Amino acid sequence: MRVTPCQAALAGAIGLNLLLLYCTWRGPGGSPPSCRPPRGVPGVTVLLRDFEDFENDLTGTARSFASLPVPVLVVAETAPYPPVPLPAGVNLLLLRPAADRPPPLARPELHVRTRHVALVPDGTRPVPGLLERMRDALEEGAGDTRLVAAPVGSVPLRCLELRLEARAWTARYGPGAPGLCRAVEGTAVLLLRTRDLFALPFPLTRPVPTALFVQAAFRGWGLRVMPAAFPAARRPPVSPHGRWKTENLAETRRRRLMRDLGIKREVLADGRERWYGCSKETARCFGTVHARTPQYLLAGRWTPPCCLRALRETARHVTGALEAAGVRYWLEGGSLLGAVRLGDIIPWDYDVDLGIYREDVGKCRWLAAVAAAGEPVEDAEGFLWEKAAEGDFYRVHYSRSNRLHVDLWPFYPRGGVMTKDTWLGHPQDVEFPESFLRPRVPMPFAGFTAMAPNNARAFLELK
Repeated sequence: MRVTPCQAALAGAIGLNLLLLYCTWRGPGGSPPSCRPPRGVPGVTVLLRDFEDFENDLTGTARSFASLPVPVLVVAETAPYPPVPLPAGVNLLLLRPAADRPPPLARPELHVRTRHVALVPDGTRPVPGLLERMRDALEEGAGDTRLVAAPVGSVPLRCLELRLEARAWTARYGPGAPGLCRAVEGTAVLLLRTRDLFALPFPLTRPVPTALFVQAAFRGWGLRVMPAAFPAARRPPVSPHGRWKTENLAETRRRRLMRDLGIKREVLADGRERWYGCSKETARCFGTVHARTPQYLLAGRWTPPCCLRALRETARHVTGALEAAGVRYWLEGGSLLGAVRLGDIIPWDYDVDLGIYREDVGKCRWLAAVAAAGEPVEDAEGFLWEKAAEGDFYRVHYSRSNRLHVDLWPFYPRGGVMTKDTWLGHPQDVEFPESFLRPRVPMPFAGFTAMAPNNARAFLELK
């Protein structure tokens, strides 16, 4: 086929444009543009993230590490206030998006070009060569080692094991052994590969050490502790007001972090517990239940531990009130099944069911008040008793705010069979012989002793 001069000129122009585009993409030094930073540059970038706006040592910490020299980035949601004079060459990276700021500034991974990063606490001073030794220890470590920690100051780090029970929303700490660290206790510089840090869903969330340890434990990453320490700066004591602000901010950040990580309870190495879920003053941890299936079950989790704790407290309170008033009650449905199997609430259940004799309702002052007025009644312990909107039965809520509850189903005998007036269509919601309740028997349940049908297996098989 013969090529005309016009076609040849067009082909040449297209080729020249492609060549210019390629050269522009490669850049003058043969490197990709800034939106695709290389990951092959040796060295360590220091990130200063854990500091307060008040009574900090940010200027001194930044200046001391910038003298090594290593790249130093100060990372914060917004610019520190009051303003902090940063040394030349130390960049401030703001995480919170703003309408007048280009989007890349909110992406710290685009500004770290070294293979490794070190997260350095405020008030730390450098030791020449120690960051490089940490980097070498990481690269020479076992296959699952992804973090290296070095202490800051004279107090050595304590190695901890960290076991995550995602289904139970729980993080458990315990004493660690050499080679089995998943977390450390104490102030530390943490070093890891840049690609590992920014592959995490919450790479720079505060408190940084806890965020990294939990996310690393989810992934099975190991942690190596270095014996060499970084010096701590000599600083004046924090004022009482500053200490109060620091503690409150730390608690707020930790709660926010645990919410984001899906952790409701921490069990510490000394056995103490920290709770981050719902309480009497808050709403429960899950929304409306559809088709008897809470949303958390679809996510592969069990009932949040704070909810189970609230259900246990409510069940103990309700059964105590019923027994004190002489109301005959018994464990029903899934609650009886949990008592038989576990001596507790089934880990994925979200309420407690009790049957009661309808003729005994008037014996309990709270039930009698609800039945008479038709309005909810709050007792002296803050539990809320009410008539259920769905039918002829009662509910006792953990509180006005937290609607975790115990259902009370009024049965009455008719011809030797226990029946009731409200049926919700549950498969186990059926009549049964009154002989199962003559007599009722005690059974361990949820940390106390509750009353149950005298032949629980037969009762459950019938239901």
